[in-house]
Amino acid sequence: MKFLPIAAALSAFAMFGQPTPRSVAPADVQTIDEIVAKVNGDIVTKNELERSAKEMITELKAQNMAGQRLEEAYKDHEKDILRDRIDNLLLVQRGKELNIDVTSEVSKYMADAQRKSGIADPEKFREFIHQVTGESWEDFQLEAKNGILTRRVISEEVSRNINITNDEIEAYYNAHKKDFVRDEKVYLQEILISTQGKDATGLAAAERKAKDVAARAARGERWADLAKENSDSTTAQTGGDLGGYPKGFLSKVYEDAVWNLPKGGVTPPLKGDNGFLILKVVEHTKAGQAELEDVRPEIEEILYAPKMQPRVRDYLAGLRKTAFLQIKTGWVDTGAVPGMDTHWQDPATLKPETVSKHQVSQKVRHKRLLWVIPVPGTQETVTGTSKSR
Repeated sequence: MKFLPIAAALSAFAMFGQPTPRSVAPADVQTIDEIVAKVNGDIVTKNELERSAKEMITELKAQNMAGQRLEEAYKDHEKDILRDRIDNLLLVQRGKELNIDVTSEVSKYMADAQRKSGIADPEKFREFIHQVTGESWEDFQLEAKNGILTRRVISEEVSRNINITNDEIEAYYNAHKKDFVRDEKVYLQEILISTQGKDATGLAAAERKAKDVAARAARGERWADLAKENSDSTTAQTGGDLGGYPKGFLSKVYEDAVWNLPKGGVTPPLKGDNGFLILKVVEHTKAGQAELEDVRPEIEEILYAPKMQPRVRDYLAGLRKTAFLQIKTGWVDTGAVPGMDTHWQDPATLKPETVSKHQVSQKVRHKRLLWVIPVPGTQETVTGTSKSR
């Protein structure tokens, strides 16, 4: 499961305003938001849901949706905004109950964010984060932590319990054989050591680096790590994946270098217009009907997807059953458990239904968390936000 790419996260965070001031003058006490739901020790507010709705429109437009198509897509997703917010709070809370430690993953995420920004100085990077997101470094770290925590909960409590049997795989293969007729293709990954704008000294250094990286790859070092740490290509963050190429689609120098290599084979640095290119053969499929064992992982992904989404919803329903959950009249949780009473009860003995500036100033800010949990093998996602601390 992949976390939202750092560049996309930074871009999305840039849409938010400046953080709420830490102190408010006594005379400035006024209602600024309304509580919509209470989820154990956390709350969901009207402003948060309205902001999520606006961000959803922005995300749909980024997918080139407009007009009636945009309106229909928005209506289809808008009804689940409150559900998604509750889902996220429950997952973060469950992760804390399980004492899941994501410290190392958070550190790696932060290191990747800094490397991707191109800012080596830690203090300047923290200032950059504040400028881009409007948040403190601590809040940015917390959001990363909560996002990773929710993915871990889904992985440990749901994904690992889904099994695909051999009978299911064989049945699917036999029923869809025509889908597994293959052209001969070579599937590649790349690492590019750029020579753009370099003088003679820079060119020599780039060549030395390329030879060193190629040698390390040939010795078996993890390709994805080598790509992320060394490649100047836009594919670096995806491990250098290039996909598959039939014979005749690659330039002759590259095709000659890879076509007869075995699976896992690595080329020496190949000089091109943009730099030194190192290629690895991930797979080389032959023409004709693919054997079951060759497509087993692909079929497992296909079968996994439709099992995952209902299991996630069942799991979240279970979390709701044991939660203190109250929702204000007029708002609907589309993930509600049938028969479970979540209506707003006895307002006189509960916290006020509104939040004031003064109350906000006295509490640690609840921040929005961008995160996506892809369901393997499909475009379906479990999405939302979290503000639990």
